[in-house]
Amino acid sequence: MVSHPLQCLTFSLLILPPLILSTYFLAAFPKPPEPLYMHSSLASLPKTSKTWEIYPEDFYPNGAYVAFPSGRVRYWLLGPEEGRKIVLIHGLSIPAMIWKNIAPELASRGYRVLLYDLYGRGYSDAPQTTYDANLYVTQLALLMQYLKWDRALITGVSMGGGIAAAFTGSFPHLVEDQIVLIASAGLIETNDLPRTAKFMSSPLVQTVAASAPVRKYLQGLINSTHHAEKDQLDPIIVRMQSAHLPGYNAALSSSLRDGPIRGQAAALSSTGFKNRKVLLIHGTKDQTVFYKYASKILETLPPETQTQSQLVTVEDGGHDLTITHSDLIVQNLLAFYAGPKPTA
Repeated sequence: MVSHPLQCLTFSLLILPPLILSTYFLAAFPKPPEPLYMHSSLASLPKTSKTWEIYPEDFYPNGAYVAFPSGRVRYWLLGPEEGRKIVLIHGLSIPAMIWKNIAPELASRGYRVLLYDLYGRGYSDAPQTTYDANLYVTQLALLMQYLKWDRALITGVSMGGGIAAAFTGSFPHLVEDQIVLIASAGLIETNDLPRTAKFMSSPLVQTVAASAPVRKYLQGLINSTHHAEKDQLDPIIVRMQSAHLPGYNAALSSSLRDGPIRGQAAALSSTGFKNRKVLLIHGTKDQTVFYKYASKILETLPPETQTQSQLVTVEDGGHDLTITHSDLIVQNLLAFYAGPKPTA
């Protein structure tokens, strides 16, 4: 009988505190979600920055900003308002300036051309989030809704091709029947990603690369460079974004690890691509997205789409076809789009 109170006390001391603590944590209401942190864009740099010489805010005419839940987006509209609508989606590292030789030509031929900087690049904000297909697809869908565009011809280069695939799979009603994929990612196998890219995209390396001392060092290198030739501006804009934008390297890293450069087989084979026409343009010497992926994309499309699609092979062409073979790109786009307009 003496041990009974002792047992009760032992039970109280050993069992009750964890039980009460567990009940508290299970019943506790969570804190409200933190707002999405936004890293600055090129718009934050002073107008005296060399970046503004290479890629100014008014690089294209008729530019504007629009704010969405994942950040502010910079876009431009070229060509007549009544023209057939085209969206041009840039790739992994170079913002909308990659279309500098393409967009004005399409606009001069009567097309209404939409260009924009993807999140984390150029003049669009860099949200601190995962840069997966959903982020990019939602960005374009919201932009088209904001502009009151019901449908558009979708054209993407490099990772922009992967975004075009994901967008068509997710929002087929917003896409006209003709889609163009230039040097397109979307099906890259992990083994084909360079070891350097894998290493540089690791979270640890990105933390170091985004640190203030490293960016300060890069800024010093940029400021010491001489004025670049016109054909050398694209690699310089990559270095400038890396040096000046805290969220740029993280955006590239997440895009490589989580983004639409891989894993788009389901989108490409989905009903979203059924009975559409796809034009693939790819260079045989592409060392970023190997030429073999053009055929893989074509083979992944629905059977009826394969028969209506075509692959334009650019002999000895590299990855930067929109710069090195812009005339060929324009000619093929105009010829491809010249077919009968899709029914509404």
